[in-house]
Amino acid sequence: MIFASMTSGTFPFGASIFTEQQQPMLQTLERIVEMESPSDNKAAVDRLGQVLASEFAAVGCSVRLHRNAEAGDHLQAEFPGGNSQKPVMLLGHFDTVWPLGTLRKMPFRIGDGRAFGPGAFDMKAGIVMMLFALRALRDSGRQHRPVTILLDTDEETGSTTSRPVVEAVARECEAVLVLEPSQGPQGQLKTSRKGVGDYTIRVFGQASHAGLDFEKGHSAILELSRQLLEVAKFVDMERGITVNPGVVHGGTRTNVVAAEAMAEVDVRIAWAADASALEEKFTSLKPFDPHCRIEVSGGLNRPPMERTEGTVRLLRAAQDAARSLGIELGESAVGGGSDGNFTSALGIPTLDGLGAVGEGAHAIHESIVLAELPRRTALLANLLATI
Repeated sequence: MIFASMTSGTFPFGASIFTEQQQPMLQTLERIVEMESPSDNKAAVDRLGQVLASEFAAVGCSVRLHRNAEAGDHLQAEFPGGNSQKPVMLLGHFDTVWPLGTLRKMPFRIGDGRAFGPGAFDMKAGIVMMLFALRALRDSGRQHRPVTILLDTDEETGSTTSRPVVEAVARECEAVLVLEPSQGPQGQLKTSRKGVGDYTIRVFGQASHAGLDFEKGHSAILELSRQLLEVAKFVDMERGITVNPGVVHGGTRTNVVAAEAMAEVDVRIAWAADASALEEKFTSLKPFDPHCRIEVSGGLNRPPMERTEGTVRLLRAAQDAARSLGIELGESAVGGGSDGNFTSALGIPTLDGLGAVGEGAHAIHESIVLAELPRRTALLANLLATI
């Protein structure tokens, strides 16, 4: 059984090793944060990808780029090990939600024991941790598994082009460590994530003049409102099912009975077994007004990351490594998805949230806690050295 031979006291790296390197770590973080990389700007993302390719090559990795025209090129790096075991995978992304120019109002800065900047927490600090953990592993000369790194460029927009790459690379690995940010001020790891999907409900009614021919109209807006009340009934908090109509459009003018309306609905599920039943509910929606027509499209785009036996074994290994650093490491279940959802759904042990401790993902106060950066990097290096 994987990780069964691990015992406390076998961990080679203390936090002090990385405390001594904190300044170059922050310099690397500043460099890559200041290379803005919004998901929808291929040129910008690819510029950062080239820099990261050089950084991983410098620590001893062989590097390849998975070229694609729809998003930035995805980065794969192979770090050699001293044995023939299957690799462990380090998974993450280097695209961000922040548009070009964000640095003008939200510059990289150090203050109050934190490093601030767009993408610093989610998840460029995690990439810095990878680089410095691998460098320490290389310099130690210790025998370890090979390490495969996969950093993609469209995670923030649903991993449309990267999912096949992530899944193909993960199938060749023994386990997956996801360097997405940790959860909460205690830096909890993530052992389960909800599956994520989107449905679009379109309603087609009959337009008419709201004053002259009101009775001849059949309002798509009114019909959509009734449908959304039905959709609200799909929520099941005990099962972890949430349904949120987040965007609604409809009509043309106040004096026209609306001929068309639409809603975009976010769905989250905790268990893969609930996906088909929820889809059936959406596709079975029927109009209340027989003169209206409904079209439903969409579905689940990320399966849930469930708390499996393999994930728990990885968690226990991480907790053992954390105790050697004086950290009591907890776990959490979160509603957001990551690329770890894909690898977990393949049955590969996956542990998420191994990245930075901080707050403000996708928010103007996005930041990491400086004091935790060396300890979290030591934790990662110890895991790579011992699992």
